Parts: sequence; C-alpha cells; structure tokens
Amino acid sequence: MKNDPAPNPTLDAMLAAQRIAFAPVMFQVARVMRNRGVLRALQRAGKGGRTPAEVAQDTGLSAYAAKTLLEASLSFGLVERTGAGGANVQAEPRERGERYTITRVGLIVENDRMTRINMDFIHDVCYEGMRFLDEAIEGGKPAGLKVFGEWPTVYEALPALPPKVRESWFAFDHLYSDSAFPEALPIVFERRPRTLLDIGGNTGRWAIQCCTHDPDVRVTLLDLPGQLEDARANVEQHGLLGRIMGTPIDFLDHGQAFPTGFDAIWMSQFLVCFSEPDIVQILRRAASAMGDETVLWILDTFWDRQTNEVAVHCLHGSSLYFTCLANGNSRMYSAADIRRCVDEAGLVVEAEIDHLGLAHTLLRCRRRDAPAGKRA
Repeated sequence: MKNDPAPNPTLDAMLAAQRIAFAPVMFQVARVMRNRGVLRALQRAGKGGRTPAEVAQDTGLSAYAAKTLLEASLSFGLVERTGAGGANVQAEPRERGERYTITRVGLIVENDRMTRINMDFIHDVCYEGMRFLDEAIEGGKPAGLKVFGEWPTVYEALPALPPKVRESWFAFDHLYSDSAFPEALPIVFERRPRTLLDIGGNTGRWAIQCCTHDPDVRVTLLDLPGQLEDARANVEQHGLLGRIMGTPIDFLDHGQAFPTGFDAIWMSQFLVCFSEPDIVQILRRAASAMGDETVLWILDTFWDRQTNEVAVHCLHGSSLYFTCLANGNSRMYSAADIRRCVDEAGLVVEAEIDHLGLAHTLLRCRRRDAPAGKRA
C-alpha cells in the first residue's frame, strides 16, 4: 500500500500563493462555466458525468472550449475527472473515456443564490474598477469608479449606471438587507412607533415593509435626490405615497440638520458608506434630532460578530468595494468600531441583537443624556 506523502507546509503555502496569483482568471472560468451551462450539464448528468465532447454538444461550445474550461476547473475544485472505469484520474489522465463530474463546490456556484449574486456583483460592479485599488488606497478616493464615469461617490452615480450594473448592485444590496428585515420588524415595532425617520432609505424597501407591517406608522425617507426618485416609484407602486415621504439631503454636508419629531430613527447598511469621522458627525446629527424617548436603530453587518468563516470572508471581500468604487474611505466595520463612534457621538447602545438574517446585528441606541425609561 502506497503511503501518503508527508505534509509539506512550504508547498501548501506556494499553492495558496498561486491561487491568489491566478484568482482573477479562475473567477472568470467559474463564471463562464456557470453562464454557458457547463455546470448545469454536469449537474444533470449526475454521477455518470459527461465527456468533453458531450459537454460541447450539451452547451454549444466548441470541443476546444469545453475541454479547456473543464481542465482549468480541476485546479480549483469545480469538477472532478474519472476514467471510463470510474477511477479518479486527476493525477494520471487517460484521454480515452475520460468523464467529468460536478463537485459540491460546483453545485454551490451553479445553484446557491448568495454565491450567484456575489459573483455578479464582483463581475459587473467591481471587476474592472479594482485595477485602480492602489490609486484608491493612495488617494482616499474611489478611483475605480472612473470606469463608469466621473462622480465623487457611487451613490451619486447609481441613477446613471448601466442597467446590468445597477441590477447587480441592487441585487447585492438587497440580498443581505432583505434577509434581516423580517426579523428586525417585530423588534422595532414592539415599541409601536407612529413616526419613523429612515436615514439612507435607498429604494424604500424598509419603509414599505414598515407600512405593511403596521398600518398606522408614517415614514420619512432621508436620502440623495436620485435615490428618492427610485424610492418614490416603488412607494407609488405599493400605493403608499400618503404614508411614505421623502426629504433630500447631502449626508456629507454636516451643516444640514436632520428633521426632528420622530419616535424612531432607522439606519440600515448605511454607516458602512462613510468614513469613521463622517459616521461620528452623522450620529451627532441624529442625536440632535432625537427626543428623550426617540430610539435609534442601527442594522448592519459587522465582521467581528459572524459565526463562520464564510460570512467573514464575504464581508472582508466586500470591504474593498467601498475603498475602490463606493467612496474611497469606508469599509465593512467591526461592531467595536461602530460602538466607539456611537459613544463619541453622545449616544448609548442599550441593546444588541446578533445573527439576524444572513449576517446582521441590530443596535438599539438612545441619547446619553436622555432618561432611561420607556421609549417609543
């Protein structure tokens, strides 16, 4: 019986380094395997697999293209190769009768919604612009955004981005927030707020769900004019124009005060869009708008509150999008970072609820100088 080779940490590290070096290439291989139906064909074939010629016939690819994609996919675990007799021949190829089967990784790339949305976001929104990461790091500006045009941040650019880019951007944004909203709603509305200020209301999805959840609440969206136009179309479609209103604002103009008189203030996946100094200023403006019984809710994805490496990896990967394309100076923060900003802004975190949806934490805050009694 042949002994397994002894562990070789240097060789393992070298392999990991080469996977980094070729990662952009292999990403595109995986994307083409998915989009051109190769993974789907292998999934349908089951354990029997398909030959390269059969894959070419199934997908309309040339024999060369099918074989090249299949062979490349061996190196990062999308597929496995077996011989005519079923023996694994990845190490010792036998051309005659070779068959390819899909792996568990391949099945996830083909079928998992989160993986599909993440890949589309990286390809459509980030891929070209990430070439300018070094420039973004050096200058503190979203240098990669230039591949789409000249804007100070992606948020002003959103209304003018190409349709496929917008589609992938919003799919990515909504994937995570939509998973947490159903769990957050009963927590927020346990206190039955009659008025709610949605800061960074985006397309109005949270506001619409609030009004569906509670027929008596009224919501004001606070956001850039372009986002409010998108939100208005969604609100009108749901017949809620009388209960959801919009107020335009430039969040980076810290001289603009937030409107007052609300029972609750809501920020969802919002603070990650700003640098830490700007976060403190935004939270101070929120504190100034809060009454003694106003509750501030912060819903966000903190990388130090995750239960597995998958979530942490996704958040760290997403962080560089903010650096290179979104604004040049924010990132996916830890809960410790945001708690520090909350404290500096004169607010207190009263409660923390982790593990909402895919990866969210909900913070309930009050003004430090407000009574600690019952709030709206």
